[in-house]
Amino acid sequence: MLQRSDNYADLVSRFRWQIPDRFNIGVAVSDAWARKDPNRTALIEYRGTDAPETLSFGALARRSNALANALRARGVRRGDRVALLLPQSFETAIAHVAIYKLGAVALPLALLFGVEALEYRLQTAGVQALITNSAGLAKVSRIGARLPALELIVSVDGQEGAPVGFEPLVAGAPVEFEAVDTTPDDPAMMIFTSGTTGPPKGALHGHRVLLGHLPGLQMAYEFLPQDGDLMWTPADWAWAGGLLNALLPSLYLGIPVVCARFEKFDPEAALLLVERMKVRNAFIPPTALRMLKSVPDIPARFSHVLRSVGSAGESLGRETWEWAEGALGLPVNEFYGQTECNAVIASSAIIGVSRPGTIGRAVPGHTVAIIDPQGRPMPAGEPGQIAVLRPDPVMFLEYWDSPEATAKKFIGDWMTTGDQGIMDGDGYIQFFGRDDDVITSAGYRIGPGEIEDCLVGHPSVALAAAVGKPDPLRTEIVKAYVVLKDGVEPNEALKGEIGAFVRERLSAHEYPREVEFVDSMPLTTTGKVIRRIFRDRARREAGLA
Repeated sequence: MLQRSDNYADLVSRFRWQIPDRFNIGVAVSDAWARKDPNRTALIEYRGTDAPETLSFGALARRSNALANALRARGVRRGDRVALLLPQSFETAIAHVAIYKLGAVALPLALLFGVEALEYRLQTAGVQALITNSAGLAKVSRIGARLPALELIVSVDGQEGAPVGFEPLVAGAPVEFEAVDTTPDDPAMMIFTSGTTGPPKGALHGHRVLLGHLPGLQMAYEFLPQDGDLMWTPADWAWAGGLLNALLPSLYLGIPVVCARFEKFDPEAALLLVERMKVRNAFIPPTALRMLKSVPDIPARFSHVLRSVGSAGESLGRETWEWAEGALGLPVNEFYGQTECNAVIASSAIIGVSRPGTIGRAVPGHTVAIIDPQGRPMPAGEPGQIAVLRPDPVMFLEYWDSPEATAKKFIGDWMTTGDQGIMDGDGYIQFFGRDDDVITSAGYRIGPGEIEDCLVGHPSVALAAAVGKPDPLRTEIVKAYVVLKDGVEPNEALKGEIGAFVRERLSAHEYPREVEFVDSMPLTTTGKVIRRIFRDRARREAGLA
């Protein structure tokens, strides 16, 4: 836990990790509060114009106990992998807590996954039990014969064809349960990487991952908890961003969490939710923030009581940062990490750690450096790979069933991220992009994030991706793939206007020499642009693939 301070140096000097010998996420986020304040609100389900429904910490503890008892009676044991294919909901939170209490391993999966993506993850993890809804059941029913380890399927909808209904399962089980005695290093959850650069890998985390997240999130959210705090994120709880950057830390700190079910992110609906629910703290990924830019006149049309907004998952960029500060009336605190090791770099405007165009400074308790291929820290101002020093409480245990990939993740004791960056003399880190994303043009190394951020600042551009296209003269040129806003007609003149827009605001070597309009942007379930698709496309255009 961070002790509040007025300056970063004091924050760092006073911080000490306090990791207990025994720790269980499920007990920490439900039972601990149920004992102290059972009627305290844990979750609030947003229902648009209808009155919201609430779930207390006491109810969360009882219902998760009942589910843990029921799952154990159905054969789920310590170490078994239990998948959750669910939206934001009470049942999702209850299931997570129950799995942790059992000593089993939670595997959150996004409902947006197609059948092949689900099959790969369920097979790779050797999942024994699955908790899902009707939409998830329909997908899994197509691949059930190829999942020999899957023995139990629970449906929260209780529709016909589901072997077991969630509510009957919980209703018929005892509400007293003694959680499995776990250490901080015992496996708690497996989160698959987004697969932007290769096949997704299952990052296995211990129970300590929650404690490891707290300093970075307390920093980014301006010292959680404060009186009246209320957390919401549009990020799927199946993603580390939604689960570990919002849901679980908030519950651990006794902060209520708003859950809402949007089939897709709707900027106007999101702003309305923030207004109606009086959200105080929000985790809003960069893609969602950029989509908010399409909403006209936000300050005049929506009111809010936000006191902190955090953003992570990809580079936010100066353009979006400055827009958000004007439109929302407060700075967005960017932070950084990966599925394997999250919330290790952060901003915090309240203590003066806020610089547009950067992702912040190392969070107290974490050692972060820019290293060369041999694992040597680079001097200030020199580019290299962002790396985190082990041991670190927030760092993953291993990649599931892949010791070779785990070993490759490290150079000595430095966990490599595959992300390129620069650290300045003040310790601020600028994020360029994945190793494969960096564009080499006429001797310059160019990060796509700044270009994309500038592109979406153009009044006609909704979303954009910048990649390197092979070029015989310059090695690569910057090519932009652009999704236009609704009602904007594509034409050649607009391409030139967009290119000039970037050139004027960035530099002559960074502007896109080619602009191509596309109908949609390929995104991961976490909202990141899959640049690999466009890199491959650009290579084909250049006759190299």
